[in-house]
This record gives sequence, C-alpha cells and structure tokens, in this order.
Amino acid sequence: MPLITNDIVTFGILATMLGALFYAKSLGGGWTRFFTFVPIVLLCYLIPSLLNSFGVISSKDSGLWDVAKNYFLPAALILLTLSIDLKAVWGLGPKALIMFFTATVGIVIGGPLAMLIVGSFSPETVGGAGADATWRGLATLAGSWIGGGANQTAMLEVYGYNPEKYSAMVAIDIVVANIWMAFLLYGAGNADKIDKWLKADATAIATLRDKMADFSLAVERKSTVEELMLLLAIAFGGVGLSHFGAGIIGPAFASWFGSDEGVLASSFFWIVVIATTLGLGLSFTRARDLEGAGASKFGTVMIFLLVAIIGTKMDVFQMAEQPMLMLVGIIWMLTHTILLFIVAKIIRAPFFFVAVGSKANVGGAASAPVVAGAFHPALAPVGVLLAVLGYAMGTYGAILTAELMQMVAS
Repeated sequence: MPLITNDIVTFGILATMLGALFYAKSLGGGWTRFFTFVPIVLLCYLIPSLLNSFGVISSKDSGLWDVAKNYFLPAALILLTLSIDLKAVWGLGPKALIMFFTATVGIVIGGPLAMLIVGSFSPETVGGAGADATWRGLATLAGSWIGGGANQTAMLEVYGYNPEKYSAMVAIDIVVANIWMAFLLYGAGNADKIDKWLKADATAIATLRDKMADFSLAVERKSTVEELMLLLAIAFGGVGLSHFGAGIIGPAFASWFGSDEGVLASSFFWIVVIATTLGLGLSFTRARDLEGAGASKFGTVMIFLLVAIIGTKMDVFQMAEQPMLMLVGIIWMLTHTILLFIVAKIIRAPFFFVAVGSKANVGGAASAPVVAGAFHPALAPVGVLLAVLGYAMGTYGAILTAELMQMVAS
C-alpha cells in the first residue's frame, strides 16, 4: 500500500519537486556543475520513478496520467507550435526520417532475435501454445513500440493473446521503455558530446534552436493579464476543440471500419493531430507574437509536468517479477538501440534524430515531443510529426514482427 494515494497530494509533491530542482539550478555555483553531469530533465523523470518504486506514491490507481495526456500534452503542443518556423522544421533534412525508419526496423528484427537468444537457454519462456503462446503476447509489445497504445490494443485483438497474461507484457512495455527513456533524457543533456562521438553535423538543429531563441528574445516583453488570459484561452480552448473534434472523427472512423481498435479510430490520435494542427495554423497569424508573452515558457512548464508524471509510471522492481520475459524485452530494446547508433554513426546523424526517431516509435505522441522538447522547446513539433508517422506504421510493422516471431516460435 503506497504512503500517498491522493492524486492532489501527489501532484503537489511533483510540482514542488520541479520547483526545487529549477530553483537549485538558478543558484549557479556548484549546482551548475552538478546539473552539467546530471541533466535536470533526467532528475525530473527519475525522482518520481523512485518515489513510485519505493511505495511513497503509486500510479496504479492514479488518474494523473489521464490528466497529463488529455490536458497538459495538447496544451503544450499548441503553445510550443504557436511560434514555430515550419519552414525551418522541414529544413532539418532527411536524416530524421532515416533514423525513424531505422528505429522501426530495429523493433521488427529485435523481437524475433530476442526470442531466438532467450529461447536457446530458456525455451519455456518463449514457448506456449494457442492463446498462451508468448509470441502472441510479444505482438502486443511490437504494436506499442512501433505505434502506441492503440496499436498495442489492436494486436491484442488480432492475435488473441490470453488477457490473463497480458499484464506481464504491459509490465515489460512500461519498465523497458521507461529505462530507455531515462537514457535518452540523460543523452539530451549531453547531446554535444554524443554528437562529437557520432561526428554528426547538428547545424540544422542548432540553426532552428537559435532562430527560435532569437525570435523569443526579439518579441519578449512584460506580459499583461490580458495576454496571459489570451494564452489560457488559446491553450485550453484548443484542448477543448481537440477533444471535441476527436470525439467526432474517431467514432466516425470506428463506424467506417466496423472496429474501434484501429489507429484512426483512436480519439487520442486525433487529439494530438488537431492540437498540433491548431498550433501550426496559429503560427501563420498574429497569434505568433504571443511568444513574447511567454507561450513557449508555459508550454515548457507543461512538458516538464508531463516528464514528472510519466516518471511515476515506472517501477523498477517489476523487473524481478518476470525476469526471463523482461530479458526478452531488454535484448529487444538493445537491438533497436545498437542499430540506431550504427546507422547514426554511418550517416553522421545528430543524437537528436536518434532520440526522437526512437521515441516516435517507442512511446509515440505521448513521449516523442517530451524527448524532443528536452533538447529545446522549439524542437517538440518534430517529435509530434514523427510520432504521427509512427501511428501510421504501427499496425503494419507490428504484424510483420508478429509473423517473424511466430516463425521463430515454430
């Protein structure tokens, strides 16, 4: 039984933690050196995960994640894309797409390879028959790691895995994916060193980042109450509009396909798409000047709240519950990671494309903009655009992975 079960108290703890970390960062001196070695975004993620692992708080019956993904995420997307230079985003070049598809290939081949390796010394772990066949359960993991939650549910239905055993696959998904995210967030704080090792040309990313920073400085001014209320209206009016539109479009596709399991039938998918489209649309209007009132700053606050709440979902002790199945997930993710770095080294892709290409697959729209925003708030839309592509690829990639794993199992 966790020490704290009240979501309001938990949210207060997370908000206080974020405030304390950023206050410490503002003090300079030794704190500057500390945050050089331990990126602040990583601490914002790890501290809540430790609180969850040691039973101080619990995400099991918490409604905070629903609030975060339904309110904070779309609001952050609107505020962060409000002042984006779309032309500069497209100017990032083809390496983003190359790394995205490399990440997808890493998941497709990683599953069968992990089954082969673990099956060589523990065949019972990857065995089973009928609805209990392990490959059927791992198909749901492939759906999650290439597309997202909607693809994961679709694979559960397509391959008919035993629902009573499904919780083990969810545990692997959460633990392995979140440990990988911790490494990515650490890398985001040390991107220059990794880029140097990759011999990568990060000029386009730096140009976009500096361009956005210069624009923010150029229009920055003392905010008025009227402007802040306008930001509130745009952000959460947009959230409401996104949910309203998603509530119409999602069921329409579900009715058309005769199923509510597809990606296009997912309301959350359309919430993300509509919110991003609203923000991009407003970036071509005078609303772009609201960047001077702090649009991206408020968006960044919401991104860090998202990071903290995502952190509460990880319980490192779950690794001990299904050690061999967890090993399958770890080898699978390592294959994905190694392939990403090999290709990045060959084409000299910046670490930003490695991280965002990976999270656009393993996490989708809920975490790709978070990781992208950890590099710079202006880069969050890149994560969104690739995550939408991940949703589109998810079902096809997961089916291919599942068929390969079935071949290995037989």
